[in-house]
Amino acid sequence: MTYNWKDDEILIETGPVLDRLSDAIASGVDWLLDRQDADGFWVGMLESNSCMEAQWILAMHFLGIEDQRKLAGMVASILNEQRADGSWEIYHNAPAGDINTTVECYAALRAAGYAAEQEPLRRAREWICARGGLSQTRVFTRYWLALIGEWPWQSTPTLPPELICTPLWFPFNIYHFASWARATIIPLSVLSARRPVRPLAPASRLDELFPRGRNNFDYRLTPKKRFFSWESFFFMADRLLSRYVEFPIRPGRDVAIRLCIEWIIKHQDADGAWGGIQPPWIYSLMALHTEGYGISHPVVANGISALDAHWSYERDGGLYIQASESPVWDTVLTLQALLDSGKSLGDCEAMNRAVDWIVRKQVTAPGDWQVKVSSAMPGGWSFERANDSYPDIDDTAVAILVLARARRSLSDPGRIDYAMKRAVCWILALQCSNGGWASFDRDNTNSLLTKLPFCDFGEVLDPPTVDVTAHVVEALAHLGWTVRDIPVARALAFIKNEQEDDGSWFGRWGVNHIYGTAAVLPALAAIGEDMSSKYIRLAGDWIAEHQNGDGGWGETPASYVDDALRGVGDSTASQTAWALMALLPIPTTRYEQIIQKGIEYLLSMQHEGTWHEPQYTGTGFPGYGAGSRVRGNGQEPSMHQGHEVGRGFMINYNLYRHYFPLMALSRARERILCRGRAVTTNLAVPIPLGPLDSEFLNGLGMPHRRRRRYRGRIAARRLIRKTAQLLLAVPPRTP
Repeated sequence: MTYNWKDDEILIETGPVLDRLSDAIASGVDWLLDRQDADGFWVGMLESNSCMEAQWILAMHFLGIEDQRKLAGMVASILNEQRADGSWEIYHNAPAGDINTTVECYAALRAAGYAAEQEPLRRAREWICARGGLSQTRVFTRYWLALIGEWPWQSTPTLPPELICTPLWFPFNIYHFASWARATIIPLSVLSARRPVRPLAPASRLDELFPRGRNNFDYRLTPKKRFFSWESFFFMADRLLSRYVEFPIRPGRDVAIRLCIEWIIKHQDADGAWGGIQPPWIYSLMALHTEGYGISHPVVANGISALDAHWSYERDGGLYIQASESPVWDTVLTLQALLDSGKSLGDCEAMNRAVDWIVRKQVTAPGDWQVKVSSAMPGGWSFERANDSYPDIDDTAVAILVLARARRSLSDPGRIDYAMKRAVCWILALQCSNGGWASFDRDNTNSLLTKLPFCDFGEVLDPPTVDVTAHVVEALAHLGWTVRDIPVARALAFIKNEQEDDGSWFGRWGVNHIYGTAAVLPALAAIGEDMSSKYIRLAGDWIAEHQNGDGGWGETPASYVDDALRGVGDSTASQTAWALMALLPIPTTRYEQIIQKGIEYLLSMQHEGTWHEPQYTGTGFPGYGAGSRVRGNGQEPSMHQGHEVGRGFMINYNLYRHYFPLMALSRARERILCRGRAVTTNLAVPIPLGPLDSEFLNGLGMPHRRRRRYRGRIAARRLIRKTAQLLLAVPPRTP
């Protein structure tokens, strides 16, 4: 579809449209208010894939936990999700199943007592064998098989616990890994060093997955790159490390493991989990158990009991385990939707409770990010309710944005102002050297780590991304910052540099280019960028050209693998809302009919105040390893994944289908109302927002100006602290 850049006058009967919009918005607001938690927050279920339940079943077997109710519920959930072809998938309606998820589900069902010839396992086994069998599995699946005695530990990549003893300048120091990878690697390194095994019962062994016999199976993990490459070098080094594990004399090994255990205990979340996500949580429990911590030990018991709290939910007769939870994220976005709808703290008690809850949840405790940014005070927000070690910039940015808007209706905004000032200082300290913002750390971009043999799943780095950067820019704009401020100018240069040739932007934390583009355009409008600029027109045209025939927008997670699928997929409520929020700030009537079709799609699909959306539109990992965008045609050998996105991790945030459409409809209504007050070309943002009082901004200078003066003494303190840890490592705690 081709457009001429000209503001053609399009006359639309706005009366009936406004009435329908207002009714839909009111219905959506009521739906949200009815579902607020008594503590003041909102949270929707976070759906992922059946690896969550399968791994818990295997972990319960390893830990010796007998809980028939949980076991039966998780088995039921696994069977609920099996595809007709016998496999299990990474995201809803994926074009193919995933070999790793299918093998782990198969092993879990066998551990739960299912016989090899029962129908679900027979179909799964046929699917696995038809796709190359166990030799096609990833490293983490092989770790699980090793823990239950189905894979030799010596044929898995070695994770030396001595990494925790290395100095910060060492390229493989644990703090060079992304926060989620770091929290997973440390407990895994204990398991890799100790090589524990709790074998399945003889009748449950996986002999049938070795059709030519175990002795004839090639367990080796071979590099997928040429011989003279970093990957091949690290594979050879890994084989030497594997021999070291078996060597009788290993100086420093016990000290390193003790430091790992102390690190694990120190990083346990208040709710008993670790890192706010399943992998470090479940591996930490097994590492502690391996080192003699029984299931009755308070640390382990708290970790196990967390499963009974907010980490699980029941549906269709099954017990589902969440890979993470999103109360802070869901609450700040719900508040944004309510503010867009016209609600305020002055007329909505639910919003007051939510704002109070958000302010209480600000993280003021030290975290891992301080290892590299020690000059800044804590002040961010975490994604989850109990994760103080890893506040993230994305949640913090949206929290700042909604608090800045909410404070206008408060007679005494002092507490909010203090929270925002602390948060802004924290965010500015974590701006990366290229002007962008990552999610958890600054300049977490050591690509050498992606070449290590155990890094064949998800992402091990946390580089700056456009979507997070755009959210920060939009938040700063609501505090009165403009492109004349250096942090914003640097961020704007990063955003422009990251634009794709087709006009879109990559979406790291949402699927995919629709999400990235929808994050950028409202941010650009908020800071006063010329929305008639050529690069913005190009982005708007890209969104417009990818509208589906039903008026909605959709994009499959397979677009992370195949560039031809950018902006292509079944229409969804959340992605349609993102597309509308991308177009609405552009002051032209050329997209008027497209916007109207999008509005009509959302109005027609609303049911009882909300929307149905089985599709996965959230992203945990694209599966690139490096965390940044990779262009491909679906057959890129460096990706090692097809349209099933086997190296990735996709998410269905159950509230995305609600608050994003509510935002889009509210902003569309405001756009229509603005046409009656001013010409469309003067509409810069969906809801005009003024800057905060200038007094609030005093003292928000760049926090890194004095960093060099203290760099030497900071490094010395780190060296002294690390040496003391090594010399004073305490023996492991008794169970």
